[in-house]
Amino acid sequence: MNLKDIRNVYFIGIGGIGMSALARYFRFINKHVAGYDKTETPLTRELTSNAIAIHYEDDVDRIPSTFKNVEDTLVVYTPAVAKTHSEYQYFFERGFHIKKRSEVLGMVTKDSFCFAVAGTHGKTTTSSILAHLLKETGTPLTAFLGGISEDFNSNFLLEGTEYSVVEADEFDRSFLRLTPNVACITSMDADHLDIYGDSDELKKSFLDFTKRLKPNGKLFVKSGLPVAGITYGIEDNSDYCIRNIRIEQGTYIFDLGTPNSVLEGVKFNKPGRHNLLNGLVAFAMAIEAGSPPYRLAEALATFKGVQRRFSYRIKNDELVFIDDYAHHPTEINAVFEAITEMHPQKKALAIFQPHLFSRTKDFGDDFATSLSRFDSICLLEIYPAREKAIPGITSNWLLDKITNPSKKLIQKEQIISEIKAQNPDVLVTMGAGDIGLEINKIQKELSYAY
Repeated sequence: MNLKDIRNVYFIGIGGIGMSALARYFRFINKHVAGYDKTETPLTRELTSNAIAIHYEDDVDRIPSTFKNVEDTLVVYTPAVAKTHSEYQYFFERGFHIKKRSEVLGMVTKDSFCFAVAGTHGKTTTSSILAHLLKETGTPLTAFLGGISEDFNSNFLLEGTEYSVVEADEFDRSFLRLTPNVACITSMDADHLDIYGDSDELKKSFLDFTKRLKPNGKLFVKSGLPVAGITYGIEDNSDYCIRNIRIEQGTYIFDLGTPNSVLEGVKFNKPGRHNLLNGLVAFAMAIEAGSPPYRLAEALATFKGVQRRFSYRIKNDELVFIDDYAHHPTEINAVFEAITEMHPQKKALAIFQPHLFSRTKDFGDDFATSLSRFDSICLLEIYPAREKAIPGITSNWLLDKITNPSKKLIQKEQIISEIKAQNPDVLVTMGAGDIGLEINKIQKELSYAY
């Protein structure tokens, strides 16, 4: 199938962060775009404002007639949508071109110089930093991001087609559809065990990903991972290394060593050592596009961030409110450590919405250990996403495992009152579910209170 012959692109699950970026791309190159999603969100409303028709019922009759021409219509679906979905069945039974999002992403980027960011944590922040660095140094690129960049106010950037930046998602082995020129692996912690079964199978998939590099491709790996490549790290002997870190007014200042030079006094504004590592590997990858190191260092200092990645929503003497997408114990630990480093001696309340019954079950003890580190914890009910409930796996089950006695199970409508009752110095909301839809309401209410 040649994408040039396609006039119409229909998305099943168009509201997903990765799907919506692809939808923006096809709309930008003047294809007709429409789609289905089960829920209206700010993302889908923005898509409709760009002349993309979206409906919210699984109803074949709602598919626009333009998209029922089998010869020139491409159907893109997310693995989160079941094959029993009636619209999927409609297209499948009639022989339409049907592709997973990852397949289409591979097709779109295969003829470009492709940067791919892999890892169980850090993909969105790293790819957003990389896109920012390349844009600031004048590189003609297209970027498909897994979050809303605060620098572009979008999950999609089109400044040219010679280079591309994509997230190499391990879920459903999607990243094995890509053929990057330059790739990185930020982490290989166990996750998506509903797909892989065990951590060894997950690691094997990452090794398979490294074989997807184009000839003469380069791979960057965080120091300590069991994969051969160009290493990066903090205060070690990595090929790219950050040393002599200090913090001034919430900004990291450090020396950045490369295989050929040392840049002194580099600045970076996103809290957390994990974010320093994300910035470092984005810097290292961007050098492969021929960008001057000193210009990349200047651009690092101007990176604003990604929505829901350690995003400050309120920051004053009375209250610090941080929102983060953290949905894995390792990510929760990273958030806790960043708060401790940037806001020492302050009482922190964590409000966490577990994401997926399977992930909660697989990492229940680790979640409990991570969450117990905060001064107090409020749990919301598990967000099911694509899953059916697992008997016995509930937020109450997880709550019982948390050793910190200052813990509570609450409903979403109790969030504001609970925050006011506890009056924390630092509030952090975490989770990959629909807790993100509550953040503006929380910020608005607390802005009046503090």
